[in-house]
Amino acid sequence: MTLELKQIARTVGAEVWIHPTDLVLEPGRFNILLGTTLAGKTTLMTLMAGLEKPSRGRIFFNGRDVTGEKVQKRNVSMVYQQFINYPNFTVFENIASPLRVARLPEAEIRARVGRIAELLRITPMLDRLPGELSGGQQQRCAMARALVKDSDLILLDEPLANLDFKLREELREELPRLFAERDRVIVYATTEPTEALLLGGHTATMHEGRVSDFGPTERVYRQPKDLITARVFSEPPLNTAPIRIGNGECDFAGSVRWPAPEALGDGEYTLGLRPHHISPIRKDEADVAIESTIKVAEIAGSESIVHFIAFGEHWISQEHGVHPFDPGQRTVMHADMRRAFYFHSDGRLALAPASTAGGEPEAREIA
Repeated sequence: MTLELKQIARTVGAEVWIHPTDLVLEPGRFNILLGTTLAGKTTLMTLMAGLEKPSRGRIFFNGRDVTGEKVQKRNVSMVYQQFINYPNFTVFENIASPLRVARLPEAEIRARVGRIAELLRITPMLDRLPGELSGGQQQRCAMARALVKDSDLILLDEPLANLDFKLREELREELPRLFAERDRVIVYATTEPTEALLLGGHTATMHEGRVSDFGPTERVYRQPKDLITARVFSEPPLNTAPIRIGNGECDFAGSVRWPAPEALGDGEYTLGLRPHHISPIRKDEADVAIESTIKVAEIAGSESIVHFIAFGEHWISQEHGVHPFDPGQRTVMHADMRRAFYFHSDGRLALAPASTAGGEPEAREIA
């Protein structure tokens, strides 16, 4: 069972919402759409569901062309970030509603509702009306109604965004196990790179209506196809700067230099470095020191996110522990350039960091 998009595009007036897209989504794993708000994730999902018609291209489900087929004729479930429940139905009847439409026996309905309610921690609420629930509880009710149907295609559009932290973490662990047992195509949209990594599966990175990369989630994270993909898959944002390589050295702004990777030739590149590879603490002799001016330091629990200016570039450091700084303070930040990405002038990945069996990073050239 597969869902295949062939040159699917969506235009509204003169605006292109989805550029021509090819994707093959398979069951037994999460197929994640990762991108910022307005990247096109929800639009692509509504095209998959049949809620909107593509402006061009074809959609195939299990080899059958369903491009013009109405959503009512498809076995599809969709959960939005903003929950939708029937206000006059109890939680039990909300969850059971698609099963009653399918005319399943009452005993099976009660068994299915009971199982999914237990998974989503809403068993004590089955006799309540949605208006008597918190926002997070209502979202769990909406999720339960979609999951209990056991559809061929399940679309989850940021479904955990309104849940409390503890439940969100529990469901991130439980959902992959739940769906691994079902021969269903699961599509999950998120704005959070961390959530994509936790869920695993395959990830499609989206930016301004385009899919920039698609493949196993860890591969897309560690070896992004291009600079756009690396930026989408980094939170806090990826640090970037133009550099020049020559005479065996990388040169940043004419003032910071470090040995160039042997795999790269001389020329102009864009450096990419994730915030957790820059620290106010020198951790290794190979770290590169960067004179910096602090903009602001955010202390988030046991983590410090420090915004700073280095040679006109706005960079971010993410480090464990509390590291307070004053705005305007001069300091030295330490960058682990062994973890750096290098991109060609057109944005294509030239070199990605990799780890050896012993844990030491080494360069991996990208053709």
